[in-house]
Amino acid sequence: MHSGPVRRDDRSAGFFDGAARGELMLRRCPSCSAWYGPDARGCPDCPGTEPGWAASAGTGTLVSWVVAHGRPGPDGATPEPDVAGLVELAEGPWMTAAVEAPAAELRAGLPLRARFERPSEGEPYPVFVGS
Repeated sequence: MHSGPVRRDDRSAGFFDGAARGELMLRRCPSCSAWYGPDARGCPDCPGTEPGWAASAGTGTLVSWVVAHGRPGPDGATPEPDVAGLVELAEGPWMTAAVEAPAAELRAGLPLRARFERPSEGEPYPVFVGS
């Protein structure tokens, strides 16, 4: 998927610090150990508890996806389509991310693992590939 540089803020620093190490970080409640997506602001079962950051397995399965086909260039060449997927992580949370897999191989339940794109500008970010 093509987008501008990814930028961190105070709330996302733990996620991007992990991405720089090659770890997919999720939020985890220190009281009940429940896992949440990186954007979680609190645990619904433990009011007032701020989830911390914890490294996940970095694996999951494809739940749903969309394939975006680009327009042909001036030379008539068609760019590779971009795939955005909804991934159910091994720990339970769902995450939307780029998926690198041929469109013909996409299916619900496809096993995926995170790898990290390291752009020349901005923060590293996860991309899911077939495992």
